[in-house]
Amino acid sequence: MSRGLLEVAVLHARDVPGCERGGADRLSLAVEGEGEGRTPDLATAASVIRATELPVRVMLRLNDTLTTTGGEFVRLVGLAEELVSLGAEGVEFGFLDTDLEVDVETCRALATALPGVPWTFHRAIDQVLEPARSWRRLTAGLPGLSAVRSGGSPQGLAHGYDDLLALAEADPDVARLLMPAGGLLPEHVPWLLRAGVRQLHVDVQVRPGATTRSYVDADFVRSWRLILDDAASRSA
Repeated sequence: MSRGLLEVAVLHARDVPGCERGGADRLSLAVEGEGEGRTPDLATAASVIRATELPVRVMLRLNDTLTTTGGEFVRLVGLAEELVSLGAEGVEFGFLDTDLEVDVETCRALATALPGVPWTFHRAIDQVLEPARSWRRLTAGLPGLSAVRSGGSPQGLAHGYDDLLALAEADPDVARLLMPAGGLLPEHVPWLLRAGVRQLHVDVQVRPGATTRSYVDADFVRSWRLILDDAASRSA
């Protein structure tokens, strides 16, 4: 990757112009819901995908838990296939088992059902009981996995930044997959990139008033683009 990747969370097509003009590299689409949000309806997804040439990853989540059922799993596969046919570059999902560990079996089954489709493991990773062990499960290799979005804590980077940075510094495979999210601050960026992190996720930071009631603002995105590019050049 020649420069750091900046991913911006969007809710609808009205957010797209600010992302494009500000210099985002990828869009992350979900509708608001508990935690990471839920899968948008296909009309919303299509409108976002048609509005941009940027890669779009769409959330695959049908309930507010971090598990899924057999019936839901089949529906998730079908939804993912439809989203990819609409032009989505990839998808986002994450499942935990009853012991609050990464459900590798379910994640692998869904990834295998979507050959060639890149995906992000979302912030379910922040709910696990043993983060180091769960990260080992993810870095061991799951087909198509290219990013793990994490704040290092259920409360986000305000509480989890130090532990997350230490994980990235200790393990290049963690750094390669890690996409810090959940309250990212400008002062975090240089240290994360020095640890080998090359993907960042922003959401309300690029909305006036830090609220989803406002649209993504190009100037706010551009400020993060400049922060990331400057830190990337210095770390290189």
